[in-house]
Amino acid sequence: MAGRYFDQWAVGDRIVHEIRRTVTETDNLLFSTMTHNPQPLHIDAEAAKASEFGRILVNGTFTFALMVGLSVGDTTLGTLVANLGYDRLVMPKPVFLGDTLRAETEVAELKESRSRPEAGIVTFTHRMLNQRDEIVCQCLRMALIKKAPQ
Repeated sequence: MAGRYFDQWAVGDRIVHEIRRTVTETDNLLFSTMTHNPQPLHIDAEAAKASEFGRILVNGTFTFALMVGLSVGDTTLGTLVANLGYDRLVMPKPVFLGDTLRAETEVAELKESRSRPEAGIVTFTHRMLNQRDEIVCQCLRMALIKKAPQ
């Protein structure tokens, strides 16, 4: 089990996730198709060329999903009860085909669960950065995490 129990986290804990990912045209096209997102900026090279970006823009929900996915192995794998929500999702810079992305996580808050004494709520700040160390996506993720077995 790679994830940590609620009791093993402290506010301010920071993880730089080791796995990086270079976004490909196939990633973007398949994700856009699977989610029924026909936005021309994501799937039409000619329309994208005519935009202010001048090229295909990677689907933002792919960037968000990849950011969370890259974090799971180091944060909640095997200890998660449920994701309770996401908040303050921002995408301050665009992602383009060929960008290499990496994720970082910091614990923003810990809270005992009132309804589940065997678990607690960890609020993570997830950040996705590109190869130029620019933040391309960031959010808070509230996760209900198991406490360590007694």
